[in-house]
Amino acid sequence: MTDGEAEKAGGQLAEQLVRFARLGPRAKGMLHVGDFGAEFSALMLLFPLRHLGPMRVTDLAEVKGADPSTVSRQAAQLVKAGLARREADPADGRASRLAITQEGLAACLQLHQARNALISKALSGWPVERVRTFADLFEEFNSSVEALVRCDPAVPARENA
Repeated sequence: MTDGEAEKAGGQLAEQLVRFARLGPRAKGMLHVGDFGAEFSALMLLFPLRHLGPMRVTDLAEVKGADPSTVSRQAAQLVKAGLARREADPADGRASRLAITQEGLAACLQLHQARNALISKALSGWPVERVRTFADLFEEFNSSVEALVRCDPAVPARENA
């Protein structure tokens, strides 16, 4: 592939990624998971809490690549909705960590199932091998972007997580 062909292919991919990002809010609305008592963006904090365990809001913000004040507001929504709880940080009794509750785990499961059902529906006309190939290539792409972002000194440190 020549440099020009590579640039054209990269541009085509960029256009499709922008198209995909624009579809996000509409697809999110199709999840039909009910009202968990918190904004969707707050609900997305449940997944790292489920996978990584309890953590301080500042650490959660770093994991999500988000502003700590935004994550703090979202964490308050999760606590109010009963999806997460605050607990003392064993390393520093003056600090607190956010931990997922059983209700939060159930919400994660519902969100996960709804997302997978929506993706399965979108790909229902694809042969399984093509879905696997796409998933493998998309994983490789994400890994390449993550490596690039981690190495770029222009990217703020909290976004390098």
